[in-house]
Amino acid sequence: MEHLGRHLILEYWEATNLNSPELTERALTEAALAGGATLLSVRTHQFAPQGVSGVAIIAESHLSIHTWPEYNYAAVDIFTCGDRVDPHKMDEVLSKYFRPKRKNITEMLRGLRMEEDDEPKQKETAEFEVGQL
Repeated sequence: MEHLGRHLILEYWEATNLNSPELTERALTEAALAGGATLLSVRTHQFAPQGVSGVAIIAESHLSIHTWPEYNYAAVDIFTCGDRVDPHKMDEVLSKYFRPKRKNITEMLRGLRMEEDDEPKQKETAEFEVGQL
């Protein structure tokens, strides 16, 4: 069974550095490059009274983050097309910047191309303490 892309949906709990658009831009930029992506642009937006949203557009798709500093929480989305880019390396960099103590990761294979007798397979959602990595 082949697939066209990988999609990581991450929840960062007990995270830090969630209210700086400048840090978010640096984190998205470094994450995209660390994963081997072709970075096209990065945009962030600061909300009032707090919170940041950011997106990195990459030739292979995108990375995005939405933060809720009041809950020490961030929702992260990493979608990559092809098999040249490593979304897990992108998560490693983002985790370095936002330092979640707990993460929930769901990985989906997108655009599954199946043979007649194949069953779709997806990775299960996993939740763990960051120290368990």
